[in-house]
Amino acid sequence: MEPSRLEISELALPGAFLLSPRAVGDDVVVRYETFRQDDVEDAIGRPFAIRYSDLSAARRLVLRGIYGTSGEGGRARLFDCVRGSAVHVVVDLRVGSPDYGLHEKVWLDHRNVSAVFVSEGLGHAWLALEDDTVIACHSSRPATPGAGYTVSALDPALALPWGLTQAPVMSDEDLAAPTAAEALAKGLLPAYEDCLAPYERLAPYNHPALTGD
Repeated sequence: MEPSRLEISELALPGAFLLSPRAVGDDVVVRYETFRQDDVEDAIGRPFAIRYSDLSAARRLVLRGIYGTSGEGGRARLFDCVRGSAVHVVVDLRVGSPDYGLHEKVWLDHRNVSAVFVSEGLGHAWLALEDDTVIACHSSRPATPGAGYTVSALDPALALPWGLTQAPVMSDEDLAAPTAAEALAKGLLPAYEDCLAPYERLAPYNHPALTGD
């Protein structure tokens, strides 16, 4: 087999990247290179090491999120779909960001094994499109109590493009989540500057995707 390649492209939302593996195979097996730390770090402009991973399994129409991290416990995350398919949305809820309220939608599917990288402070949510959909989350650190926030994935002001034709299946926590405006008023959302501060000192890793320049 020839070596596989991993294409990494920046999305329109700064701090979010799409990882697109290219299939390489023969008559026996198809292989995908899904992660290379050096390539990912070059693309995002700063260090990223996976120190914690978990899996979420869901039936069709399960809607999860919006979840994000903030403060000293903030963590960067990489999401992929190891079974089934899902719509995954990344939304900027960093207070003071020039892109506040904007979002990007990507399709995650075990057939094309794409992944989405989400920087600290950005929110994410996903909708399972098939039964037995499994989403993998790879994080720069384990979850820190009190370092996360939740905002309603159905917030009408955010108008996230779920394409729903029937009611989604949601947890009690997600159903009770505040709107972005309510979370902002309660001081639950991260500050844009705080999300960028840990990396502004990391030359040569400074990258326009982190600052919006």
